Amino acid sequence: MQKIKSLMTRQGLKSPPESLSDLGAIENLRVPGKEEFRELREQPSDPQAEQELINSIEQVYFSADSFDIVKYELEKLPPVLNLQELEEYRDKLKQQQAAELERVTSLQTGLQLAAVICTNGRRHLNIAKEGFTQASLGLLANQRKRQLLIGLLKSLRTIKTLQRTDVRLSEMLEEEDYPGAIQLCLECQNAASTFKHYSCISELNSKLQDTLEQIEEQLDVALSKICKNFDINHYTKVQQAYRLLGKTQTAMDQLHMHFTQAIHNTVFQVVLGYVELCACNTDTKFQKLQYKDLCTHVIPDSYIPCLADLCKALWEVMLSYYRTMEWHEKHDGADTAAAAEGSNIMGTEETNFDRGYIKKKLEHGLTRIWQDVQLKVKTYLLGTDLSIFKYDDFIFVLDIISRLMQVGEEFCGSKSEVLQESIRKQSVNYFKNYHRTRLDELRMFLENETWELCPVKSNFSILQLHEFKFLEQSRSPSVSPSKQPVSTSSKSVTLFEQYCSGGNPFEIQANHKDEETEDVLASNGYESDEQEKSAYQEYDSDSDVPEELKRDYVDEQTGDAPVKSVSRETLKSRKKSDYSLNKVNAPILTNTTLNVIRLVGKYMQMMNILKPIAFDVIHFMSQLFDYYLYAIYTFFGRNDSLESTGLGLSSSRLRTTLNRIQESLIDLEVSADPAATLTAAEERREKVPSPHLSHLVVLTAGDTLYGLAERVVATESLVFLAEQFEFLQPHLDAVMPAVKKPFLQQFYSQTVSTASELRKPIYWIVAGKAIDYEQMLLLMANVKWDVKEIMSQHNIYVDALLKEFEQFNRRLNEVSKRVRIPLPVSNILWEHCIRLANRTIVEGYANVKKCSNEGRALMQLDFQQFLMKLEKLTDIRPIPDKEFVETYIKAYYLTENDMERWIKEHREYSTKQLTNLVNVCLGSHINKKARQKLLAAIDDLDRPRR
Repeated sequence: MQKIKSLMTRQGLKSPPESLSDLGAIENLRVPGKEEFRELREQPSDPQAEQELINSIEQVYFSADSFDIVKYELEKLPPVLNLQELEEYRDKLKQQQAAELERVTSLQTGLQLAAVICTNGRRHLNIAKEGFTQASLGLLANQRKRQLLIGLLKSLRTIKTLQRTDVRLSEMLEEEDYPGAIQLCLECQNAASTFKHYSCISELNSKLQDTLEQIEEQLDVALSKICKNFDINHYTKVQQAYRLLGKTQTAMDQLHMHFTQAIHNTVFQVVLGYVELCACNTDTKFQKLQYKDLCTHVIPDSYIPCLADLCKALWEVMLSYYRTMEWHEKHDGADTAAAAEGSNIMGTEETNFDRGYIKKKLEHGLTRIWQDVQLKVKTYLLGTDLSIFKYDDFIFVLDIISRLMQVGEEFCGSKSEVLQESIRKQSVNYFKNYHRTRLDELRMFLENETWELCPVKSNFSILQLHEFKFLEQSRSPSVSPSKQPVSTSSKSVTLFEQYCSGGNPFEIQANHKDEETEDVLASNGYESDEQEKSAYQEYDSDSDVPEELKRDYVDEQTGDAPVKSVSRETLKSRKKSDYSLNKVNAPILTNTTLNVIRLVGKYMQMMNILKPIAFDVIHFMSQLFDYYLYAIYTFFGRNDSLESTGLGLSSSRLRTTLNRIQESLIDLEVSADPAATLTAAEERREKVPSPHLSHLVVLTAGDTLYGLAERVVATESLVFLAEQFEFLQPHLDAVMPAVKKPFLQQFYSQTVSTASELRKPIYWIVAGKAIDYEQMLLLMANVKWDVKEIMSQHNIYVDALLKEFEQFNRRLNEVSKRVRIPLPVSNILWEHCIRLANRTIVEGYANVKKCSNEGRALMQLDFQQFLMKLEKLTDIRPIPDKEFVETYIKAYYLTENDMERWIKEHREYSTKQLTNLVNVCLGSHINKKARQKLLAAIDDLDRPRR
């Protein structure tokens, strides 16, 4: 306005009227004439161009009234004037002036119109003032104001109440009354929406919304707390609160997220605690490590306690989830029944939808949570190399994991493939190293074994050993609940039901390692030291011996004379060749045998706890037996001359078994080949060097029957071991995978059952040296067989042979004072000796150059005398190879045709024996032509043998 005044003054115009009293001045306004606006009309009429022209006017022209425009322009003139430039500048100023004047004129017209409007308004106002009284308007105004104040008073009271709810909400949240707090907050929000036109209420409404969000945050924290320690009242409040918020499904999503987070945080904190506790360098920032890397820092000494605590913590999480599901099954079922009685169909459908969602979410969460648990425990298991652990510690780890897998099966029906695979890897790795060490130890035991008896009770059973205690327990062998009896009613109770109200299924593991372990070797299985000392002597007391054993007692200290109390029937049933030492036939075994049995028990413990590696364990168990059997054969039964006897001492099955063991298990190389392939080196690591008999064991002394006592202990301990494997077969078969059962069957049919077959080759070596068969042949060679008269007296070689057998019998008695000789063993020894003696007799008869019919009768007389005296020394019936001798003697009397048929039918005789028989018969009843024919038949028989 000041600028307009200044410009109008300079143009000779009056200022616009400042009040209504100046309206008269409008008539005196001087309108510029035509001359003055001529140049104005020549200016462009474009508004934009005019505006640009006005904007180009210098600001100084709008300054104070005292500003001298002429002086200002003159001072701006250049020193040298140019007419053309001056004219152009002058035209520019005129254009600016014309544009500004047109704008001023337009503004002046607008002001005149406004003045007229104001005049009319004042006139109408005066008319209204005259038409209404001030009193009536004032009355209406006061009444309206009163009504507004009454409403305002009510609003203020409500606002005051709303303002006070903030304190109450804080109290409710402190008391964890989340449903009440949310209910109050929602009611306040509903009330505040009525008074939202007040500025203070809008602020309150915003605060209530913040409070509601704060409640949701605290509610989420409260929801997370139930993941580790479920509380029914607490969870009920939380669920009611979420239901009021209409976020039941959201709560369930959050709940599963919290459970996942709880599992992660729990395992990390447990492992971190043990790592930091045992860390030598306290400056290490273990908290920054990933869980997988953190697990690798757990030291072996803290591995098992950490694993136990880890499982305890994870159990608490899973138990909380289990109880959460229980809560929903109980409350959702009750709510469904209540909703069915209501009339709100839409609400019921929505509620049912929520419950269906919750049920599916919870059921799906079971597998998901267990999978998280498995992965965390798997990471922990694989973070440490367990191959350096002691056996009991490793079994303890398996025990814990087995219990955890049982939890998983009850939790969601899972077979825990992740855990099984991880523990299988660790177990196979551990067991390979463990088994390799045990095989080396077994070789050391065998090489240092003197094959002395390990005295045990007559009723000794492997079930008495601590390693086999699990076979007597009716419960699952995978768990070790502390010696508590399991009643029939509690067998069907799950761990979650059993420990729902308190306790932890992994707490009992802490006491597992402290269980009482009876060392059988410490007392050698006897109840007192006195009994141990008199293991193979007369007992001072018969209180622990069954009555039937007392009746069957035979005192072998002085031979075979029984005590007076023995019944006649017992005497008849007792064989003289059963060289028993004492009244009880205690098992024959050595410390090495007991060690192998205990190893088998340990292997079976692991196999029962972790069935997926059952095949590997049974395979390793079979190697223990294989190596023991091979060692017994190597020490006492290997003799290249055995098969040349033609007696079939080693069956084809036994030979096949020994060859298989040698190829698959025995390392026959002295040193490793540097150029050997990696595969060959691996195969060698799986093998064990062949054992060597201890130099303390003497097998060459005749007075001890060439180590018969040691041979009996060794061989019969192997038989006893085979019997224990037979006893364990049903247990092994029960855990063996179906596809691998043929291996187990083959092991038993081709290996275990061959143990007793080793008796023949082992005891044959004793029988071959116990009797001087060569001396007998020399004595027989001095006999004249072409006698002309029938003799009534047998030859002296028969007496010499019988004396050898009597001496053999005495030596057996002497050996039996050290070691009980079981009936099968004594029978085999006698059978071998008699068989060898009879075959020696035949060989002696085959050496005869000339023989008459009377000579053949003498042979029969000698053999009958031998049999008669021999039957008094032994109870073996029939006498082995009796027919072998008699048939050979009688063949002398056969005719040519009968002898040819006889030769073809009796291939048990050697070529030499058959040839000699034909040669001796020549001249008596066989001619030369018949002799050639018979010799040709013998040659035909001998050809396949070559």
